[in-house]
Amino acid sequence: MRLEHRGFTVPLSRPLGTARGEITEREGVLVRVGDGDRHGVGEAAPLPGWTESLAACRDALERAAAALPEGPDAALDALDAVDADRPAARHALSLALADLRAARAGVPLYRYLGEESAVTAVPANATVGDAPPRETARRASDAVADGVDCVKVKVGARSVDDDVRRLRAVRDAVGRGVELRADANGAWTPEQAERAFAAFADCGVAVVEQPLPAEDLDGHAALRGGPVGVALDEGIGTHGVDAVLDADAADAVVLKPMALGGVDRARAAALRARRAGVTPVVTTTVDAVVARTAAVHLAASLPELPACGLATAEWLADDLAADPAPVSDGEIHVPQLPGNGTTGAWVR
Repeated sequence: MRLEHRGFTVPLSRPLGTARGEITEREGVLVRVGDGDRHGVGEAAPLPGWTESLAACRDALERAAAALPEGPDAALDALDAVDADRPAARHALSLALADLRAARAGVPLYRYLGEESAVTAVPANATVGDAPPRETARRASDAVADGVDCVKVKVGARSVDDDVRRLRAVRDAVGRGVELRADANGAWTPEQAERAFAAFADCGVAVVEQPLPAEDLDGHAALRGGPVGVALDEGIGTHGVDAVLDADAADAVVLKPMALGGVDRARAAALRARRAGVTPVVTTTVDAVVARTAAVHLAASLPELPACGLATAEWLADDLAADPAPVSDGEIHVPQLPGNGTTGAWVR
């Protein structure tokens, strides 16, 4: 078995805000493993604040390649060579191996991951960024007109009162049949969060994502119990899923395969969350087509998921290959070809 890797860069259609500032492109590494005429492809797209650096990712993949001798345990040896603090590198390698194995088995990746039934589509939410009330409502209405029935609104950049006015404007514009979520990205104090939750309940907001800083598990646990649920995103990266579940700190957990080290680990985390009565939601880290499609397969392998943050292809001005998982009427098509279903990314 042979491991190859090469770099890529894809420009964004608009700047993306991260914990370490704005980025204007996604830079990463494609990984290909295989022997003979069959190969599997994976993607590492490190994201500041979520994963290791690109340099650390490349270094981990070099070590993995050196640990990939011929033999029945070669793949396990290569995965074991990737350090625990290199999730993007492990994501790429584990995805390449899964893509290869699913293709050999003649099944789409979601079936290889464990779903027995055919799944043709998974629900997706729309995300509306910060803007004044009227513009926020217009963007939400446009998403609903396109068939979306779940809208997530970014909050926390303005005062709580301003965000309440924005959510009320959205609710008035889209009606009561659309699920509303909010994402504060850890911007609030406990007092601000309590005020926001009380007002958001009147707006019919279903859940607020990361209302408090990631470190504050106890504060998130204290916010639970009312009509507005608590979802943790950044908190998963800081503490891990098990610590969040042990602290009873969330009604939902937002799982990013790139940040968790692979779709296999993300699926295991989702199943643990479900056993604990916590809802898993799958999102991307604004990845290129190989990793983004794998996240769609992950969601397809977990039946009855709520709408997930997978409709992120629009963030890219260009991509590595044609998108095999397009969005239509609020759902994302699940590729049915053997493996991940992406073709042409490696040879671009």
